[in-house]
Amino acid sequence: MKTTMALSKQAARGTRSIVPVTCITLLTDFGAQDVFVGILRGVILSIAPEARIVDLTHLIPPQDVRQGARALARAAPYFPAGTIHLAVVDPDVGSARRPLGARLGPHFFVGPDNGLVTLLVRRAQRTQESCDFVHLDRREYWLNEVSHIFHGRDIFAPVAAHLARGVLLADLGSPVSDPVLLEFAEPQVTARGLRGEVTSIDHFGNVLTNIEPEHLGELRILRVRIGEVEILGLARTFGERPPGELLALWSSDGHLCLAEANGNAARRLGARPGEAVEVFTGPHGSTEAL
Repeated sequence: MKTTMALSKQAARGTRSIVPVTCITLLTDFGAQDVFVGILRGVILSIAPEARIVDLTHLIPPQDVRQGARALARAAPYFPAGTIHLAVVDPDVGSARRPLGARLGPHFFVGPDNGLVTLLVRRAQRTQESCDFVHLDRREYWLNEVSHIFHGRDIFAPVAAHLARGVLLADLGSPVSDPVLLEFAEPQVTARGLRGEVTSIDHFGNVLTNIEPEHLGELRILRVRIGEVEILGLARTFGERPPGELLALWSSDGHLCLAEANGNAARRLGARPGEAVEVFTGPHGSTEAL
């Protein structure tokens, strides 16, 4: 479900990057078969030849805005201040949805106004950093001819390139205070622990969830259940368990992850995004199996 939130209008005054803006990341659902990603890069380099372009991923499942938002939020913190994140997962391209530009703390975002920025906005709000948004409606910063179905090429790539050349965010569009934000499920407290859900499956078949250490408070994980399968305790590394054994551990970005040592947990478990994951907890030092 989509929601909107009233946020800062500081973009009307314009903002400049903390450091010279030369890094542009690309995240799309375009895949690797076609030339679309290469075209984005070509448009950017034609306007900002000095830009450094980093491909985050182009294998977001088609039209899956939520997975795009999660991937963007996972990668963005590791980039320097002033980085421009160009993200195109745009099932409503050509419709009334707005093209959006934003500054979220030290980073910029360019892409469709469909919730891709949701988790970046949440992070900026938690750290009390400013969030500035503009409707990208200044056509002089677009390509001359605009397709109804390829705004990545005709609007977002040129706008990102102009940002990289030092154009102010405020000059690229009209300020807005109601970007589309998505609702992401939070783990729920149960009588014996937490109930979360699968959020994504990575390349190795590891099953990622929305459960983080902060949700546990002073408790520890005793066991994890997904479907009819239970996993006892937490491992620290994949190598702690023999090949073929299922394990639970914290992922590199701090989410509960279910894995199979030297195997594919998602295939073995038949896990899918949205599937329930139950965590049974107890005090530190407890050996109770519940």
